[in-house]
Amino acid sequence: MSAPSREEESKENERDEEANRLLEEAGAASSSLEEDVAYEAGEKILVADFDFDTVDDASVPPFSWKKLWLFTGPGFLMSIAFLDPGNLEGDLQSGAIAGYSLLWLLMWATSMGLLIQLLSARVGVATGRHLAELCRDEYPHWARLVLWFMAELALIGADIQEVIGSAIAIQILSRGFFPLWAGVLITASDCFFFLFLENYGVRKLEAAFAVLISVMGLSFAWMFADARPNGQELLMGILVPRLSSKTIRQAVGVVGCVIMPHNVFLHSALVQSRKVDPKKKGRVQEALNYYSIESSAALSISFMINLFVTTVFAKGFYGTKQAKHIGLVNAGQYLEQKYGGGVFPILYIWGIGLLAAGQSSTITGTYAGQFIMGGFLNLRLKKWMRALITRSFAIVPTIIVAIVFNRSEASLDILNEWLNVLQSMQIPFALIPLLTLVSKEQVMGTFRVGPVLERVAWTVAGLIIVINGYLLLDFFISEVNGILLGLLACSCTTAYVAFIVYLVSQSGILPSAWVKRLPKGFSSIGN
Repeated sequence: MSAPSREEESKENERDEEANRLLEEAGAASSSLEEDVAYEAGEKILVADFDFDTVDDASVPPFSWKKLWLFTGPGFLMSIAFLDPGNLEGDLQSGAIAGYSLLWLLMWATSMGLLIQLLSARVGVATGRHLAELCRDEYPHWARLVLWFMAELALIGADIQEVIGSAIAIQILSRGFFPLWAGVLITASDCFFFLFLENYGVRKLEAAFAVLISVMGLSFAWMFADARPNGQELLMGILVPRLSSKTIRQAVGVVGCVIMPHNVFLHSALVQSRKVDPKKKGRVQEALNYYSIESSAALSISFMINLFVTTVFAKGFYGTKQAKHIGLVNAGQYLEQKYGGGVFPILYIWGIGLLAAGQSSTITGTYAGQFIMGGFLNLRLKKWMRALITRSFAIVPTIIVAIVFNRSEASLDILNEWLNVLQSMQIPFALIPLLTLVSKEQVMGTFRVGPVLERVAWTVAGLIIVINGYLLLDFFISEVNGILLGLLACSCTTAYVAFIVYLVSQSGILPSAWVKRLPKGFSSIGN
């Protein structure tokens, strides 16, 4: 019997590889029928090697600009949360009340946000699953239901701000023709239009977001150029840390606006839009490298846009009587009074930028809602159905809010304060599970964070939680009056703190001696 030729061996190897590929796809398809996934296999973007035919799976391929372009997208969708109407309101109030003095804090807050988002991407790429899915496996049934409920509350709070921001922009651009509730309905329908683009591929949706970010950047850069801020004061504000007792509240707002709970869940899912095999260490590390570059570039752009808004209001209103009265609702009118009309009135430039911010953030909010609901509850629903459910969760209360609170600017400002508090309360329930999972070798394998990065991440998370805790304390001291309300607030605070302590006790960050001192059975609830 003659030995098989090289050509026959090559054909046999090709058949074996094809058979293995088909088996893997069949296995992936059958597993996707059993549980919800962020992206189906056919929706993921294949990132091929352009310059090398064969690369060892354990080694990281050389840098490629073409590959960086293919990995570009998820970070910019994530960066939208740093530019939503809530952030813009924080920027304008910070500029009007504190001037240029908090620009350094904006820079460092964005850096802290980048660290958290990179850890979120790390979890998604290294495990092939997003944060909500991993929480479903990590925690007992009761705890994951609480985490899901908290994530939904945070998402609804953010969505109300974003939709109302868009509605205010529509009101500005239509010269008051559309009332606030009509703007809410228009925003809701536009959101479905953009999500429809996803049917034509992830890249089309990412391109739509790129256009919206570009519109924001150009609009606020135009305003920045019109305002002509003092360059020396601007540079001093970025490089020299300054904080006074009069600007504490604005400083807390700057940090609090940067970390959005739903965005932590979102980014871990978005990175799975690229086809990366978690079993191939070299490919995982390559993806993490590209995502780090892309996310850093995206948040650098978002920092510049936030900087533009802050400096425009610092130049125009710092030290004036109007400073304490400026909010998202009346900002356009104040800008028009200060800077006038011109060839293209600044009121409409502000409206266009605000509309782009509101539209883009409501779409990412809907996107995040789909991943959160599917991940925690393991629901196998069609995308349009999940989008409809997620939209309804936000649109129904937003319409009610628009009708009830549209009586005066003051009532909308009060609403905004309550929504900021609602989102601040949810921050620990996104950060603690993220840091718990990213530090576990059983979950992350060789891609778990090292001890130094783990300590830095927990320090940053602790700082963010403490800062937002100050905001909550300040708010409740000023707003909660009466014995019954006081008792209710104390009871809720006790349950809130107890759940945070439970999550921290499960993280492994506390020394074992400390965990033993917890009330009997506390650290093992649900195990």
